Amino acid sequence: MLRIMDDAEAANISYRCNRVLDPLHSLSYFAPETEQALTGVGLRPGRMCYFAGRSAPMGAVGPETVAATFYNFNPETVAKYIPRAWTLAEPERVVQARFESVDAVFTRLLGAEVLASADLAEAAELARAAVDGCAPEGRPLFAGHLGVPWPTEPHLVLWHAISLLREFRGDGHIAALVLHGLGGLQALITHTVTGRQFLPEAAKKSRGWSDEQWNAAYAGLRSDGLLDDQDQLTEEGTELRSKIEAATNAAAAGPWRVLGEEKSERLHDLGRALSRQAVAAGAFPDGVFAKGAGRNRDS
Repeated sequence: MLRIMDDAEAANISYRCNRVLDPLHSLSYFAPETEQALTGVGLRPGRMCYFAGRSAPMGAVGPETVAATFYNFNPETVAKYIPRAWTLAEPERVVQARFESVDAVFTRLLGAEVLASADLAEAAELARAAVDGCAPEGRPLFAGHLGVPWPTEPHLVLWHAISLLREFRGDGHIAALVLHGLGGLQALITHTVTGRQFLPEAAKKSRGWSDEQWNAAYAGLRSDGLLDDQDQLTEEGTELRSKIEAATNAAAAGPWRVLGEEKSERLHDLGRALSRQAVAAGAFPDGVFAKGAGRNRDS
């Protein structure tokens, strides 16, 4: 008899699966094949490729929509590249180029034998089934990606499914941040100081914040009692981050509740093995993430 997970169990496995699956999505942002494919359709190298590549499933949206759905990027930085990107390449072509780049990246990092394996095909099937448990209401970035036609190759199905699960979780995470009063920059800093993701300098640079903006946000967080004079989370700050993460996990539980405990655990194990192989093959550069950090959207 199929056992139904309770809310706490579903929230926990949503967190655990995100941790092991997300590297298989986010590795595309660091791969030279991605920029090569996107500049090949007309985009300019650098941040334009990131902003246009990730937002293209929503269509030719403006900088306000991109900044709102990405959340922790400086809106001034986003506006330097969007909407100009859409004058250089149509969103549909950008989406296609993105899949082409992922094909090349997965082939390089995992190898043809793994891509043709039964384990990868099973992971793809399970991840796609989990997506069926995602409701698009209130999830704008997820909804945009949901409108992209599914590819046919198992490794691209897996990547697309993980992308959908990632953006589904991320949209819920932003809702939790808004509810708890943390703007994009404040959210980025309070997550960075935990040592669970980007190193501070890499976070500031990659998200486009100036030294003045960064330092002012730190001062504001100290004034609000969320950071101490050593720029570490206070008890109040730690409690706030815990509430946000709990809300994020709960909001992301739906697909895993639908998939069920046994299949969720199986996808977790398959995803962990694939992610470990990709990371060992050099998927991520040094000097960007804190040691042992997860490569995910949470901020």
